[in-house]
Amino acid sequence: MEIKECKTLEELRKEVDKVDEKIVELIAVRNDYIKQAAKFKHTVEEIKADERIEDVLNHVRHKALTLGVSPNMVADLYKNMIDAMVETEIAEFRNKGSF
Repeated sequence: MEIKECKTLEELRKEVDKVDEKIVELIAVRNDYIKQAAKFKHTVEEIKADERIEDVLNHVRHKALTLGVSPNMVADLYKNMIDAMVETEIAEFRNKGSF
């Protein structure tokens, strides 16, 4: 990914805002996939899937390391996101009448 060389703080902030918008868009896409996942699961315990969560956290930690970003920061962000998305998936699961 190419990083633009900014000439002013204002320009830099605009670029950061663009990145933030893309991040939020990608989180929304991830959330839509998580809602779909509820169709394939049979219990709330299956949704909580501790082993899968640990796999995801290990994966993003590794990716962060390869990109020179703090793996702890990325894992913390993902923990928060996953916790919220698990709740969303549980709600989706229950709303589909599967519970």
